[in-house]
Amino acid sequence: VSALGSYHWLYRDNLKPWQIAELLILRPEMPRSLSACLAEVNNYLDRLASAYGASGETQRLAGQLHAELRYGRIDQIFQSGLHEFLTDFIGKNIHLSSEISTQYLIG
Repeated sequence: VSALGSYHWLYRDNLKPWQIAELLILRPEMPRSLSACLAEVNNYLDRLASAYGASGETQRLAGQLHAELRYGRIDQIFQSGLHEFLTDFIGKNIHLSSEISTQYLIG
């Protein structure tokens, strides 16, 4: 399903910037949204924690980041600034990546 098709199915409206951002950031129905991707990251980290017999900082960070997206609202994102939100998200994602590397690869 294309993103445009998903947009029209969800919003049944002309394209609006805040709805496009909401679709790509917050909507779990969109498989490549940030929220859907973080849900998958959480799923895989939970499986790793189960396999290793312990969870750590990575699960906490991923859960926190996913919760911010899951319970976030697009009006709050636009109020604080879309660019600022995305820059902050990228920074948190880099930090999460580093923690995953430390916990599971470097040890």
